[in-house]
Amino acid sequence: MDNQKNLLLAVVFSLVVLIGYDAFFNPKTQVQNQQQIELQNNDVEFQKLDKDLPILNTKKTEVKSEFKEKRIKFDSKRLQGSINLYGATFDDLFLKDYFKTIEKKENIQILSSVKSEKPYFLRLGWASTDRSISMPGKDSLWRAPKKSFNSDEEINLTWRNESGLEFKRNINIDDNFMISVEDEVINKSGKTIELTNFSYLRRKNYRPQNKFFILHEGPLGVFNDTLKEVSYDEIEEENEIVEITKNGWIGYTDHYWQVAIFPENDQPFKARFKNLKKDRNSIQIDFINDSIKSLPNNESLKIKSYIFAGAKEVPLIDEYIDTLKINKLDLSVDFGWFYFLTKPLFYALHFLSGLAGNFGIGIIILTICIRIVLFPLANKSFKSMNAMRILTPEIQRLRERYKDDKAKMNQEMFAMYKEKKINPASGCLPILIQIPIFFALYKVLFVSIEMRHAPFFGWIKDLSAPDPTSMFNLFGLIPWDPPLFLTIGIWPLLMGLTMYLQQKINPPPPDPIQAKIFMMLPFIFTFLLATFPSGMVVYWTINNILSIAQQYVLLKKQKKNEISA
Repeated sequence: MDNQKNLLLAVVFSLVVLIGYDAFFNPKTQVQNQQQIELQNNDVEFQKLDKDLPILNTKKTEVKSEFKEKRIKFDSKRLQGSINLYGATFDDLFLKDYFKTIEKKENIQILSSVKSEKPYFLRLGWASTDRSISMPGKDSLWRAPKKSFNSDEEINLTWRNESGLEFKRNINIDDNFMISVEDEVINKSGKTIELTNFSYLRRKNYRPQNKFFILHEGPLGVFNDTLKEVSYDEIEEENEIVEITKNGWIGYTDHYWQVAIFPENDQPFKARFKNLKKDRNSIQIDFINDSIKSLPNNESLKIKSYIFAGAKEVPLIDEYIDTLKINKLDLSVDFGWFYFLTKPLFYALHFLSGLAGNFGIGIIILTICIRIVLFPLANKSFKSMNAMRILTPEIQRLRERYKDDKAKMNQEMFAMYKEKKINPASGCLPILIQIPIFFALYKVLFVSIEMRHAPFFGWIKDLSAPDPTSMFNLFGLIPWDPPLFLTIGIWPLLMGLTMYLQQKINPPPPDPIQAKIFMMLPFIFTFLLATFPSGMVVYWTINNILSIAQQYVLLKKQKKNEISA
């Protein structure tokens, strides 16, 4: 009974670690500000963030009856798309070197138009404390000097109101995914005006297709040096979540892509996650500059904002952190609670895969390196477990002899451990130390965009996808596509076989129920991992093979010592 109880506790603990560590240990803040902002823009429904902040207004100047568009195109080194001059809206953005499938026929689209099935668009704007002054809104038609802009060309937009205010917008796209926007206001109204700037990113009719417990997809940001991840359901429940910060950012993250918006790092701002009830299934994230700027007549004011829209490439993001001083932008890559291990492991894998010229080979080399580093710990664990198994018959006799006297049984068992110089905990401690490294590597393989569409050898064309073969159609010999739960490919079968051999090389557990459960595990894990990305299954299989080799050498050495003794 004790063995069964211990096994049950071990299984429960493992499930808690596997499923719960991200949910319970990821640092999240739920600070909410009950103050609201009253910024009446005909598109942005800010609520008051600060009682001392004057009521801001952008007067509606154009009546919108239907969706309007007039576009200018742009083409940079890694981004291409167009801007709708109505509202100067970023709503058409594609990644030039990432594709939806391995056939590379259709580029990944980041932002999409209001008229699309799943709108996802960005606008930047101004607001004034003077209600009589018109500000550019979503229906304001900006002007551009030409219809198309090539790489390294600055995009220039202008808009004027009837009060003598001129708005200039200069947009620069670097060689990767960073868009810098410099807004300038020239005041020729004959009076001093007070104004501030804002940005907002709206997404409609979207929820993540795959809700992985180890990966956050949705709104997030860094505020006051702390990462905050918010689910779509949480925003709908809370309606509004507000943060006040400096040197932070706010955005949406998907598995491999992200859009983040933020002002220059020395500018304090107020950020918000908002459920737009009037626009069904719409979630908006936005920020507004925390300070009101005073602009005298015949003077100008410039403010700079940034947009990151692209792939979550860790080395590139780290480069932006250094050059633009963006606080913790790398946390958009969900490295999880073991961040201090996960990121170094990512860079090791990134280096090794680059050196080998193949991401799958990089996984194998990294697995071997980790096994070498952990060899002393694993060796100690194997020795302790084998020593405990040798003592199993004696332990069973003590339990039978003192089954009615637990204190005496424990006393005799500890005396036996002392005599044999065995520490029962020494087998568990090395395993516990290895758990964070295992999860960190697992996380790296799951979130790394480098594994997406990365080929291996033979039938594996995409390491981020499950093994496409299936034993139930004889690996493609029978013209039949089995259902997903029956798609058990060659690599998952190899993993299950190595797991089975790993068990057989060791003496079976003394408890018959334990032995039956352990015998079932390889089959359970074969079905479970059949749907996992093949890169993870490759790692698990190679790790099992190395464990078998290590256990075989250890057992052989132990038997040799017993014979010589």
